[in-house]
Amino acid sequence: MAESTQAAPKSKARGYSVRTLPGFAIVALFTFVVLYAPIMILVVFSFNAGTSLAIWEGFSLRWYQQAIANEQVQDAALRSLYLATAAASIGTIAATMAALATTRVRRFPGRTMIYALLNQPLMVPEIVTAVALLIVFAAVKVWTGHTSMIYLIVAHTAFCVPFAYLPIRARLETMDTSLEAAAADLYASRWQVFRRVTLPLMWPGIVAGLMLAFVISLDDVVITEFVKSAGQDTLPTYMLGQLRRVVTPEINAISTAILVAGAILVSLFFLLTMRKR
Repeated sequence: MAESTQAAPKSKARGYSVRTLPGFAIVALFTFVVLYAPIMILVVFSFNAGTSLAIWEGFSLRWYQQAIANEQVQDAALRSLYLATAAASIGTIAATMAALATTRVRRFPGRTMIYALLNQPLMVPEIVTAVALLIVFAAVKVWTGHTSMIYLIVAHTAFCVPFAYLPIRARLETMDTSLEAAAADLYASRWQVFRRVTLPLMWPGIVAGLMLAFVISLDDVVITEFVKSAGQDTLPTYMLGQLRRVVTPEINAISTAILVAGAILVSLFFLLTMRKR
């Protein structure tokens, strides 16, 4: 009996690792190749000197120079940055208020329903959201005669809120509430507690949510394609339009630039969410 008692902790300590399964390394390698090989090919051919997307004709920065000099690309890029900045900023503010309202109060009836509503854009297929927004905004445009980018900002903001909400809420749930309680015990008002204690501690989560929402808005195609009016192409919708005409390595160059920008922002997002205070 004593021997079996002593043997149990050893087997428990070893645990179970999926890496010990036969063929795990092969499956993992195949998955990485399938996922990243097309992206690497796209990046490589963005430096192709010729016009072919399949035949290497030498190294050149020709297509990057052409993309930078293209006025349509410039306009679409500036419009994408403006839209993503506006939508991410407004969405992050709304997400911050929602996170505070759902984590810094006592449990109340309907809180689960609020969670579901906040995360609804993540669960509903994007095409469904796009069609619904198209119907609503088309009626509003006919009624008001107004066709500015406000519709795109509203649509992107609604879609960005849950992406900003999740890291902010996670940050608030892992914070030590005793610091806020101590500040209140020292006669600090609610606003002073929020400004001097809660906000500085939750700031990494807010910045992470802002960057994640920015990337989501910057890369969006489906909702933008359905909601935009004439002359409101963003960089992704411009690229989609070009793919329907003549495909050149210029599209590869633009895609590579977006890929690098997104990778940098996502890396910063993970660094901020891993940060401990």
